[in-house]
Amino acid sequence: MFRGQYDNDVTVWSPQGRLFQVEYAMEAVSLGTACVGLKSKDFAVVVGLSKPTIEMGLSQPKITSIDQHVGICIAGITADARVLGTYLRTECHTYKHTYGSLYPIQRLVNNLGNKMQISTQRYDRRPLGVGLLLAGYDDKGSHLYQVMPSANVFNCKAMAIGNRSQGARTYLMKHQDNFQLCSNDELICHGIQAMSYAASIDEPLKLSIGIVGKDQPFKILTPVESLSYQKTCKPPDTSDLSWFPETLKEFDSSAASTADSAPGPSAPRTETNSQPNLSVTPKTSKNQVDNKKSS
Repeated sequence: MFRGQYDNDVTVWSPQGRLFQVEYAMEAVSLGTACVGLKSKDFAVVVGLSKPTIEMGLSQPKITSIDQHVGICIAGITADARVLGTYLRTECHTYKHTYGSLYPIQRLVNNLGNKMQISTQRYDRRPLGVGLLLAGYDDKGSHLYQVMPSANVFNCKAMAIGNRSQGARTYLMKHQDNFQLCSNDELICHGIQAMSYAASIDEPLKLSIGIVGKDQPFKILTPVESLSYQKTCKPPDTSDLSWFPETLKEFDSSAASTADSAPGPSAPRTETNSQPNLSVTPKTSKNQVDNKKSS
């Protein structure tokens, strides 16, 4: 049945029980550039992939500071993100003026979800087509929340949203056990590694990075600082790494085991090759060898 009969109003359900207006808003999030968020015990980091400046005359901010203890990374319609950002800032400033303390993160996110829920059940509103990764720190520790246009709120250890974010989610799922004890530098490096799986290889990697944590107000890194992290924290298939977190050195385990099991005399270790090679050589299966021989 043609969905145009049921997608004109957010309060009209299709015969299959679907709200097409909400689904359209969710699709807007998946079309936005990717965002990655992850947290440790004391820090929370968000990394956003910015569009190249040649595609637009004005650079749109990917990460926005809400208060000194919380910030957001957006994927979707920027205008809707401004509406939510203004609401969050107003809530934080009102709470600080009334109680003289910082707004608890969990309560702030719950109120945001209630506000977004109203847009999905009133005929004179439309769902906000933006997804948020909210990073914050309060008395209960670091927090990372995913907020979707359907008003669903998820408390996450790590999450990636936006276009081509499946590869980043796979990376985060694989290494989520290492995040809890990471330092701020290691956490940023993990975020850049995850974002490298969501970025296009044909475009330069332009990232926006925000961090908040214990004794660390929310800070958006400058382009120079972001570029410095990108240069020192490269994908694991490169061999010229000058610095790499301890938690990511399992990438070298497979390469080291392959080198030890290889027959023939090994080259003597010198001062020039004393630094371990962190590159990973992909293994070739037997089927791939047979295909090469047959071709």
